Amino acid sequence: MTAAPRKLKVATVSLAGCFGCHMSLLDIDLRLLDLLEHIEFDRSPLTDLKTVGHCDIGLVEGGLCNAENVLVLREFRAHCKTLVAVGACAINGGLPAQRNHLDLGHLLTDVYGAAVPSDPELPLPLNHVHPLHEVVHVDYFLPGCPPSADAFWQFLNDLMAGRTPRLGHDLMHYD
Repeated sequence: MTAAPRKLKVATVSLAGCFGCHMSLLDIDLRLLDLLEHIEFDRSPLTDLKTVGHCDIGLVEGGLCNAENVLVLREFRAHCKTLVAVGACAINGGLPAQRNHLDLGHLLTDVYGAAVPSDPELPLPLNHVHPLHEVVHVDYFLPGCPPSADAFWQFLNDLMAGRTPRLGHDLMHYD
């Protein structure tokens, strides 16, 4: 009797973004059942696990806007054989990076007035929002805002088959 091929372990994490990339992944809909024949989810919205074990593929959405984002990303990278920056925020800072041309001190004062929070539970904001590749090595980039469910499907199928993912222009979306 031949043993079934080993399932790839996939984990996801969301940093400074809108969670739209995760929603797009879930938009694979019933194809998710086909995907589950070949992969096993570790940390993801499907498992609700808050920590990550060693995994084959790590999908990261969102950029880096605070110290906690950096710590989470570095820990996640350490557990992932292959890391994929998913969406505009992870690839170039996306919409959160629109604050990069503003002075952070002035921005916080404008938002909070004289009572800028100073609680050790709140992560320290970075002066600028950064894309993932400025802090860790990224193996692949899945562009879009958000990438479509079809783009996720094609990308993951290419990775599972051992191919370098290639997405045609018809799969690129910036809604």
